[in-house]
Amino acid sequence: MNLNELRDNDGARYRKKRLGRGIGSGKGKTSGKGVKGQKAREGVSLNGFEGGQLPLYRRMPKRGFKNIFRKEYAPVNLAAIEKAITDGKLDAGSVNEEALRKAGLVGTGKYAGVRLLGVGELTRAVTIEVAGASATAIAAVEKAGGSVKTTVAPKKAAEAAS
Repeated sequence: MNLNELRDNDGARYRKKRLGRGIGSGKGKTSGKGVKGQKAREGVSLNGFEGGQLPLYRRMPKRGFKNIFRKEYAPVNLAAIEKAITDGKLDAGSVNEEALRKAGLVGTGKYAGVRLLGVGELTRAVTIEVAGASATAIAAVEKAGGSVKTTVAPKKAAEAAS
């Protein structure tokens, strides 16, 4: 075998279909699009169109509700706070939302605050000030000798007050 005998395997390279290059090419004149009509033209937009029949997306029932004014809170676990304190990223004395952001525990999304969750455990007394906290997180922090202050009142307490 010589260098001039090297070839690609059959079917390894596909030749681009050349449209609109004369009637002898087999794909000339209308380039395989038939004659006239919406689909023969540029910029055709027929997604979901079913020939006049009611489209599937309109036949299906509407379900659920998405509240566009809903507040999203960034979740932070106790284990993450414990690790950040041992790594020296957080001061064990007092932890607030700003300190959590600087330590990299809160993402860069549009969050209305931080919600403390009870996954993991603390080994030292820490004062934490966040927007909200789960009951298990509050219990775990108080068990370690610390305290949790929330800036947003729980829903049940807010409903009872009004």
